[in-house]
Amino acid sequence: MYFVNYAKDGAAKLGVLTKDQAKIIPLQVAEQHLFGGVTLPNTMLEAIEGGEAVLKRVQEVAAGAEADAACPQDELATVKVLAPIPRPAKNIFCIGKNYREHALEFEKTKDAAVAIPQFPVIFSKAATAVIGPDDVVNSHPGVTEQIDYEAELAVVIGKKGINIPKEEAMDYVFGYMILNDVTARDLQKKHGQWFHGKSLDTFAPTGPYLVHKSSVAQPDNLNVVLRINGEVRQNANTRDLIFDIPTIIATISEGTTIEPGDIIATGTPAGVAMGFNPPKFLKPGDVMEIEITGLGKLANKIG
Repeated sequence: MYFVNYAKDGAAKLGVLTKDQAKIIPLQVAEQHLFGGVTLPNTMLEAIEGGEAVLKRVQEVAAGAEADAACPQDELATVKVLAPIPRPAKNIFCIGKNYREHALEFEKTKDAAVAIPQFPVIFSKAATAVIGPDDVVNSHPGVTEQIDYEAELAVVIGKKGINIPKEEAMDYVFGYMILNDVTARDLQKKHGQWFHGKSLDTFAPTGPYLVHKSSVAQPDNLNVVLRINGEVRQNANTRDLIFDIPTIIATISEGTTIEPGDIIATGTPAGVAMGFNPPKFLKPGDVMEIEITGLGKLANKIG
């Protein structure tokens, strides 16, 4: 299932895509139409927190709406798709230098022994940075002059846990979405740590959908492609992750509780702006487009 957070006529709604992905089934409206009452939540976080009971009800509503021609549906092309989780409950967990070639370009070396981390590099990105598809990324003139892009597969957690064994980690996944870890490289370098340069307002575009794990058969085999103004800059596959998703979840949860709705960005492949000589930092008017197999396309312009 493809969960969609969207706005229509000034109101935010939670829905799922129809099988042809051309329309949205508004969950509360469809449930009222089909069953004469509403039990489903209207926010993504509440839906995730509802666990299996909510998921089962969503499946019932979606199946009923597909079979009932009179059940209300919204045309995808006529609504404003929002970030799947517009305001996460906590900072986004991020993994740095998690593709071999990117680690080499980041450290500006060909020596893998120097560049490749022995353990996952974990940092965070402010929840206030989140925006959705087609939203404008603020270039923050006067604050940064070196804006970079980072296409990433994001994992969304579905249930609470701590000290999770690697072999059980995938049971804690709700689904997947695209995340662009936009970064101010000059701030990253200036401060010697990454939080500030990663967390400027609008520096975390996400979406367009939150795809339930049942619709992503092989999260460890997804193509990740990023284009700037149509030019391919990043082109890799999640099978190239140095630390896979189970390892990441197990590591983050060591002594730290993860909760439903938590977002984990798994790292970016080679081809970032700072890796070119000279660097190809973003400027106002540039359009970033990210596609990940089965997760849709996330596009944002630098303003």
